[in-house]
Amino acid sequence: MKNISVHGAKTHNLKSIDLVLPRDKIIVITGLSGSGKSSLAFDTLYAEGQRRYVESLSAYARQFLSMMEKPDVDHIEGLSPAISIQQKSTSHNPRSTVGTITEIHDYLRLLYARAGEPKCPEHNISLKAQTISQMVDQVLKLPFDTKLMLLAPIVRDRKGEHAHIFQNMRAQGFIRARIDGLIVDLDDIPVLEKNKKHNIEIVIDRFKVKPEIQLRLTESFETAINISEGLAIVSSMDESPIVGPKETKNYDYENSSEILFSALFACPICNYSIDELEPRMFSFNSPSGACPECDGLGVKQFFDVDLIVQFPESSISEGAIRSWDRKNLFYYNMLTSIAKHYNFDINSPFQSLDPKHQQVILFGSNREIIEFSYTNEKGITFYRNHEFEGIIPNMERRYKEIESNHSREDLAKYLNIQNCPDCEGARLKKAARHVFIDGKTLPEIGNYPVGDLADYYEKLSLDGSRGEIAEKILKEIRNRLNFLVDVGLNYLNLNRSAESLSGGEAQRIRLASQIGAGLVGVMYILDEPSIGLHQRDNERLLATLTRLRDIGNTVIVVEHDEEAIRRADYIVDIGPGAGIHGGEVVAKGTYDDIVSENRSLTGDYLSGRKKIVIPKKRTPVTDKKIFLNGANGNNLKNVDLEIPVGLFTCITGVSGSGKSTLINETLYPIAATELNNASSKKSEEYLSVKGINHYDKCVDIDQSPIGRTPRSNPATYTGIFTQIRELFAGTQEARSRGYKPGRFSFNVKGGRCEACQGDGLIKVEMHFLPDVYVPCDVCKSKRYNRETLEVTYKGRSISQVLDLTVEAALEFFGPVPSVAKKLQTLIDVGLSYIKLGQAATTLSGGEAQRVKLSRELSKRDTGNTLYILDEPTTGLHFHDIQQLLAVLHRLRDQGNTMVVIEHNLDVIKTSDWIVDLGPEGGEGGGEIIAVGTPEDVANTKGSHTGHFLKKLLK
Repeated sequence: MKNISVHGAKTHNLKSIDLVLPRDKIIVITGLSGSGKSSLAFDTLYAEGQRRYVESLSAYARQFLSMMEKPDVDHIEGLSPAISIQQKSTSHNPRSTVGTITEIHDYLRLLYARAGEPKCPEHNISLKAQTISQMVDQVLKLPFDTKLMLLAPIVRDRKGEHAHIFQNMRAQGFIRARIDGLIVDLDDIPVLEKNKKHNIEIVIDRFKVKPEIQLRLTESFETAINISEGLAIVSSMDESPIVGPKETKNYDYENSSEILFSALFACPICNYSIDELEPRMFSFNSPSGACPECDGLGVKQFFDVDLIVQFPESSISEGAIRSWDRKNLFYYNMLTSIAKHYNFDINSPFQSLDPKHQQVILFGSNREIIEFSYTNEKGITFYRNHEFEGIIPNMERRYKEIESNHSREDLAKYLNIQNCPDCEGARLKKAARHVFIDGKTLPEIGNYPVGDLADYYEKLSLDGSRGEIAEKILKEIRNRLNFLVDVGLNYLNLNRSAESLSGGEAQRIRLASQIGAGLVGVMYILDEPSIGLHQRDNERLLATLTRLRDIGNTVIVVEHDEEAIRRADYIVDIGPGAGIHGGEVVAKGTYDDIVSENRSLTGDYLSGRKKIVIPKKRTPVTDKKIFLNGANGNNLKNVDLEIPVGLFTCITGVSGSGKSTLINETLYPIAATELNNASSKKSEEYLSVKGINHYDKCVDIDQSPIGRTPRSNPATYTGIFTQIRELFAGTQEARSRGYKPGRFSFNVKGGRCEACQGDGLIKVEMHFLPDVYVPCDVCKSKRYNRETLEVTYKGRSISQVLDLTVEAALEFFGPVPSVAKKLQTLIDVGLSYIKLGQAATTLSGGEAQRVKLSRELSKRDTGNTLYILDEPTTGLHFHDIQQLLAVLHRLRDQGNTMVVIEHNLDVIKTSDWIVDLGPEGGEGGGEIIAVGTPEDVANTKGSHTGHFLKKLLK
């Protein structure tokens, strides 16, 4: 079958679409935001393709896969198994890294296990095999009469009952074994759990250290080495630490009650020994390889003094320590009693207090008893004598003990993270950190940018048998690294945490993994893969999609990028408008077909019939500026940034050049701390900052969700819902029943449906699968009980009002100015199609960002706000961008400063000022390459942004 035929697609706002799509081609689905692109691509084509594939599996296999609902479509023919690659963050698991997601880390583990050279951490000497004589000599150096036993480890971290091993050992004459840390008789072995990992060590000998046991010990070691394939353990009989001369110290074992000997790897000077190299030894997700201090996370959380004492120039009485000020009387009374006991002034600035008094306040009185006086709310004073716990130990204890999520989140504001002091962020045990290939360890390799690694492994060649073993592994590593380079991720490193990736980066990593899988005959559906990608890197991404097509796959891309649309084999334009005004196929066919269709807004912009115009006059720069000097976070190289006040400034540069580090992780935390009294985020390193005093607040409008549960929605977030509830409470029916505004809230008891507690959905826990939400059977997803729904405003119940689109709601609430104003701001940012009660979890990152922007628009403006936006054009069509720019320019014209991180050239060309970072990503970036108006940057040699901008400004 050469085509995919869709008949009568009615999912969401689609209006019974009939469509024929060619197979094994690149198909771009485009159109206005909310026109129905995702409804066609993901909720119809992907949902049906996935559903049919899952249905074809056995009942046993289906129980492990979530079954998708059948989409509202009459019939689809010619579908292939579908793989969806969306913009969602890859993982919130702190253990996931770029290396683990792409499986490159698995191949590197195998490479280091098979071709690595272990060295002694103390002496940097390659580990050699220990002789039995060396083992015996080391034991005999231990204190006289120390009670020890010699064990032969024969099973290490392996599942199974292992009955045949015990039978074999009994036949050889052995009497005892240590199983999972317990000594048992081989004649009375308990049945081991089959699915649990076990450690089994045979007891070879039990002895006291004496010179005359040398011969006996030699024979025992020979026996142990023979049956355990080169390993032996000497363990204390009473589990007390083995104390011996310094040279017997074993550097690998955290538990000093035993010493591991190896006939395979040992240091000739200090007898440091390790197990035989295995891939699991290099896994930070396995107990065999994870650093014991941080359990393989590489970081440790701690309560940060700088976040706790946020205003050191203030006194304790003035609130230097948040949450221990006058508002919290119990804790404040404690501090006044401490001040009296140690004779210091509670009205003195905290930073001028004696360091020993600061230490007592933060870390406690160290068992010194203090008389505390407490005054309760009734004014009654009582006294207690006890030691002072200290603010930080108090917070640590409460953070562990309290079960309330709200209270934990409150304390989490004072938490910070630092690299693990033991592994220094490497995540691995000491042994794994000291295995080398070509002079480099695995953690070192993980810190190199992917582009540099690809070059390094292309040239790497190992000698002899190691080279033969490594060649196949190196081939896989090279391929996967090149796939990441091809999708524009050459600046990432393999140790980069998955949760720190943007949606676009996560999507392109999954795309690179799919190319590595080499599947054929699949229908890939991608959601704007060009997000976060500089125009310079777009070519490589499109070449990657072409490669997927050429090996025999259908590639369907929801995209607004002009170059991607030009390069597509087939284009489908959904429209003509958004929401109920969309859902139709406006144009389909080749690029020329779309351009020639007068009904197509996409065609209008591609042909030049409509365009985003370059402003005739740009806002002039004044002397008022923010000066940020010496920014050094991540890859930034001592950057000095100037942001003109009252202008629309674009921060540009190739992916990974340092834009987010400079603005989101340095400038914003500084401004938020100074202007908003925020304490939750610490800025990256910098030397000095001036000019923040030009503003009265700083607003970061990012793409994080407006809420993480179905309870959050655009109506609650923008404040519209409060006014709507008041309108319902003011109706005659509500007043006669005595209903207050709270009755119409789905967050409190009274008016909500108690079966689903006002969610409209019931959460079903799927254990090892993600939780699933299903409609509530009692209220039929209406969220409220029957009595509440009987109250209507202008003929509609509260549930029906929440089901209105923003556009319909504006018509409905037109006569109510306070509600209409907020609804109009949602329309101004291009969200006329979303529903008032639409769950926050269903909004895309771009939609969530625009909901936040609309809330800012509806507030009273002072004209002194610093706005920071990160790629606000995500998910936007040319026409939507036109609307968004009108809003951003409106905020700028009111005197506010707009700082926008952006790749979209239509936005960049309309800005007043540009700061271009580069020249490349990762270590090749981190510098300011060009500064000035778009015309200035376009004429700057070496600026990738300027190169593409020049074509547009002609």
